[in-house]
Amino acid sequence: MSPRRARRRGPFERPDGRAARPVGASVSGVDRVESAPDGEWVVRNVSGATQGKAYRCPGCEQEITPGLPHVVSWPAWSGGEDERRHWHTACWRNRVNRGPGRSRY
Repeated sequence: MSPRRARRRGPFERPDGRAARPVGASVSGVDRVESAPDGEWVVRNVSGATQGKAYRCPGCEQEITPGLPHVVSWPAWSGGEDERRHWHTACWRNRVNRGPGRSRY
């Protein structure tokens, strides 16, 4: 039987084999600006660790239950904080693929 080959580590893998967070990965509670065909958005990942209130996702019209990790976004212009919305993470990623007649939020 031939000896086992050493497995190559991925670019974001630690020497002990555990996965590390990529440099550009999002961190909960830290704002970032995303550009998309629907404009520029300030986006914040929320861990859901706090037992807050339930929100309604504008992407699927379903409830985001307390404790569920999700995304908060608002337009990147001054005064856009008043239009802050809570989204399921998957709904936020697929918002550009929504059918015609669906509003921004």
